[in-house]
Order: sequence, then C-alpha cells, then structure tokens
Amino acid sequence: MAATGTEKQGAKAYYVSTPIYYVNDAPHLGHAYTTVAGDVLTRWHRQRGEKVWYLTGTDEHGQKIMRTAEANGVTPQAWADKLVTESWKPLWEHLDIANDDFIRTTQKRHTDRVQEFVQDLYDKGEIYKGGYEGPYCVGCEEYKLPGELLDGEGEYAGQKLCPIHKKPVEILSEENYFFKLSEYSEKLLAHYEANPGFVQPESARNEVVNFVRQGLQDLSISRSTFDWGVPVPWDDKHVIYVWVDALLNYATAVGYNENPEKFESTFPADVHLVGKDILRFHAIIWPAMLMAQGLPLPGKIAANGWLMVGGEKMSKSNLTGIKPQDLTTHFGVDAYRWYFLRAIAFGQDGSFSWEDFSARYTSELANDYGNLASRVAAMVGKYFGGELPAATADGDAEQAIHDGLTKAVAEADRKIGEELDFQGGILAVFDFVKQVNGYITEQEPWKVAKDDSPEGKARLATILYTAAEALRAVAVLLNPIMPDTSQKLWDSLGAEPSLGALADQHVQDAADWGRLPAGATVTKGAVLFPRLEEKPAA
Repeated sequence: MAATGTEKQGAKAYYVSTPIYYVNDAPHLGHAYTTVAGDVLTRWHRQRGEKVWYLTGTDEHGQKIMRTAEANGVTPQAWADKLVTESWKPLWEHLDIANDDFIRTTQKRHTDRVQEFVQDLYDKGEIYKGGYEGPYCVGCEEYKLPGELLDGEGEYAGQKLCPIHKKPVEILSEENYFFKLSEYSEKLLAHYEANPGFVQPESARNEVVNFVRQGLQDLSISRSTFDWGVPVPWDDKHVIYVWVDALLNYATAVGYNENPEKFESTFPADVHLVGKDILRFHAIIWPAMLMAQGLPLPGKIAANGWLMVGGEKMSKSNLTGIKPQDLTTHFGVDAYRWYFLRAIAFGQDGSFSWEDFSARYTSELANDYGNLASRVAAMVGKYFGGELPAATADGDAEQAIHDGLTKAVAEADRKIGEELDFQGGILAVFDFVKQVNGYITEQEPWKVAKDDSPEGKARLATILYTAAEALRAVAVLLNPIMPDTSQKLWDSLGAEPSLGALADQHVQDAADWGRLPAGATVTKGAVLFPRLEEKPAA
C-alpha cells in the first residue's frame, strides 16, 4: 500500500507482525483472521499519518514441512515454493492485505542472519551441547511436558496425545545444542510485572506468567535427525530448531545485522499478533532470546482466540477447514474483512456460522449502512439535481449528529488503534450509522421537500447535507476495514475532487465537521452491499 504522503518522517515505524505460517498446506480462515486483523490495525495507523511497517510471511523449515513434501513426492523447497506462489500470496492479494514485506524463512536474507544470531549466542556462552529425550509433537514442532499430554482413546488407546493436535507424540532422543532459557525466568517475570500489557489478553498473560513461575527448562535449539533447516554454523551435523529460526524473522526482515538504519527505525515490533496455541514461543522464548542478545523486546504480544466451527478449532486435521474464498465468493471481500472482526471479540474464541454471517450482512451492512448511502444519494439527486446543497438551518438535531460523530471517532480510534478491540471500534462506527438513520427517519426529508418556502428548502438542504457529511466521515472510519466499499462511497459523495484521495484522510479528522463542500457532485453508484443469492450447495 502506498504511503499517504503525510507520514511522520524520522519517527520509528509502527511495526506490526503476524505469525509466519507453516506451508504444509493452503491457508484457512484462522490464518486469514489474524492477517486481516493486522491489516486493519496497520491501515488504521497509516490513516493516523504514522509511518507503518506490516510484516507477514511463511515458515518453511522443520520436520512437518519435510514430511508433507515427502508425502507429495517433491522436495521441501519445491513444496514451499508451490504453496507460497499458488496459495499464500494470492490469498493475501485477494483479501486486500497491504503488507509491506513478506518474509520466507528459506530466503538467504533470513538464513544468513539466523546463523549469525545463533553463533553470537554460542560465542557468548548462552548455548551448550547436551542430550535430551522426551515426547515431541511434529505438528507443533515442540517437545511437550508429560503433564500436558492427553490419554489416547479408540485408535490411539494406550498412547499419549498432543493436547492441540490430538495426535500421538513421538519419543525422541537426541544430542542437541541448548539455549540457557532456564536462566531467564526471573528476568521474564520482572518484565511481565513491569509491563502488564506486554501479553494480551489478560487470560493469556496469566497463562504465560504461571508457566514461567513453575520454572523454565533449557531449550533444545538444534535437531540432528533430519537436515531440512538452517545449519548450525559451528556444527553442520545439526540444523537450528525451527522455532528459533522462525522467531528470528521479526528481526531479519527489518535489517538485523544487515541494514542498521532500517533496523533502528523499525525494530522491535509494537504489536506481535499470534494465535494462542503458539503464545509461549512468542511470549517466553522470543523475549528471552532478545534479552540474551541485548535487543529490545516487542511492545505487545496479542494472542487471538480460535475460530470454532461446530465447537471445534478450525483446522484441516479435524475437517473443519474452510477456504476464505468459499465466503468471499458469496459475501464479497469487504464483508469478509468486516465480519470476523465484528462478530468475534479479538482475543477470545469465537464461533463461525454461515447463518450468522448472512444475518449480520443483511441487517448491518445492507440495511443499515448500504441503504443509508443509497437513500441519501437518491434524495440529493431527486431534490437537488445531484449537487450537494449547503446546510444553512442547523438545529439541535444536527448538533446531536455532530456530537455523535465526535464520540464515534474518539471511541473507534481508541478501541482499534490502541486497545486492539476491533469489535468495539466497529460497533462505535455502526452505532453512529444507526444514529444517522434515525435522524433521517425523524426529520422526514421526503415530507419537508413538499414545503416550497425558503425555510422548507433550507431545512431540506440541511438534512441532506448532514447525512452526506456523516457518510463522508463513515467512509474514512471504515476505510481500514472495508477499503473497496469505502472508496466507492467516497467517489459517490464527490469527495475525491474536493477532498483528495481517501487514503490521505486521517481518522482523527473524520470528526472535523463540514469537510465535504457544498456543490460536490453526489451520484448514486452501484449498491454497496448487494442482496445475497441463495447459499451455495455444500
């Protein structure tokens, strides 16, 4: 996404990252949920006039990728290339994700820096050689604690299962290199205490704190039973543990040990978005690695909940995986971007259903928002020939709209921009949309239009200007969430010629009443949210 031209030059970028996603399969709704959330957050900060950097990418090393590639009869690199080219990047483009960079952990810009980082820790005495045996989940790419495992039933009777993947763990015994993670328990706890908002939501923070309080074990940072990974620089019989490799992308992608100026102006991330199932890696291992290297820690690690279908976590393994395109084909991309952030409180588990999406689309998008835009454009066309009239008869009703907008802008800016409460921010904007609908219903411009007196004409002009100017502000506020729809509304209001590009509008200025000039050409464009067709057959 192009910069707005109003960025604060010289300031540190507002840096947001997603998890980097395994390329063992195509992306599903859960991956898209996190990535859309990051996109909305960074678009919002861009429209604050801030310099922004949004990173996403793919995690391409490790045993899981190797086994998937082998099962498909190709090399791990060929498999990763195919998935990135045919599935991951095309989906982000389809969903209008405006990421600034896409990091792949097989890229030389990453692998070289990973080796340098780990070599430096080794030289500092933070890494030593030792042996380890324990239960390992290939799906998680993680050794599990015995107390975490589940007892298998049915076909897995007598076996121990990973609590996340519900598949049997493997007992691995290897001679590995270890990072002295156990020495960072107190330092981590002190950081959590001094920075209570470091891990969010509170339930996630409590989980992390309680886990660290039990005492940390040193972390195995290499594997020697397979070779698909970054070689340990001082011992090429080992490859670097995929999670150590993967976490370093947040540094390597912004110039660690390669571009000091970029690194200084970007790192660390202000917000790391992660799924709650990988929270410990990001909230314990990653900060400890940074502490060991003397680097600053992220500002905030925000764990989103799981998307549930039929009460089960969304994943291919339990057959609840749904392709985002299954929904965008029916509802449209903007409605898709809006729905999951509107329907589910970020940080909590949430259930998806086709019926709920359809109901919210019809009620909130089509009826409340889309119909408002259509009615206002139609009345300006009918009563004023498509030329926006001036407001010359403001009264208490108009002041209530001004006040409602001021409140909506402040609340949405705080909730989305600061608190990552996307649902609360969206609701604040749509409460204002409902207020404007109520204003039109109460003012009855179709009746006022029958009064040919100067007072009647002035009153009609004021009502329609008020509604159009409210829509101008709504287009700005919803642009980070529904960019295509907001642009269509912006164009229909005639705002582009007089106010400039929508991307240049600041969310804080949305409440600056009266920006849309009288005389703007208002046109009734295509319906913003068309009537839904019948649900496709399963």
